[in-house]
Amino acid sequence: MGAHSYINEIWRKKQSDIMSFLLQIRAWEYRHSPAINRINRPSRPEKARRLGYKSKQGYVIYRARVRRGSKKKQVPKGITSGKPKRHGVNKMKLNKNKQSIAEEKIGKICGNLRVLNSYWINQDSIFKYFEIILVDPNHKTIRRNFRINWICSPISKHRELRGITSAGRKGRGLRRKGHKANNLRPSVRSSWRRNNSLQLKRYR
Repeated sequence: MGAHSYINEIWRKKQSDIMSFLLQIRAWEYRHSPAINRINRPSRPEKARRLGYKSKQGYVIYRARVRRGSKKKQVPKGITSGKPKRHGVNKMKLNKNKQSIAEEKIGKICGNLRVLNSYWINQDSIFKYFEIILVDPNHKTIRRNFRINWICSPISKHRELRGITSAGRKGRGLRRKGHKANNLRPSVRSSWRRNNSLQLKRYR
């Protein structure tokens, strides 16, 4: 086994003495860092490489933190108008997962880069921390590499905002296949529109 295989084995046992201590120290470090922070190298090199990262020009790593838990509805003085069904203020659950939210945060700030992938690195009682792999589509190293230059096309702009990164696809339920995912493709909304619209042929 290579070095990355051993690193992966250590990361799989997060409750061991070594990893629990390391995660505790790093959580303290991340808490005192900015919410969005560019870093020189990935904290989990084996995970980053599996998700497409290469240690060469054109690849960038950012760390982002996202607040855990549910959200409050933004209403003045907690006053919600309308039906009682919509009167909830606390415990409002978002359908998107936290990893997808972290990707969107980075994607909005780094508009000239493309989000390739992301992975979990740590969490504490308040925040979850993720590292996001970004690619510079204007760099010659990226544009000349046939394995990654697909991300330079205009159709790959803001993949994270359209839910087509790995985390976004997972949140949309697209990891499922077969009869359990009949109403998920191409999306829930378009599937609903297809099933609830009347289509009549012109000549019948």
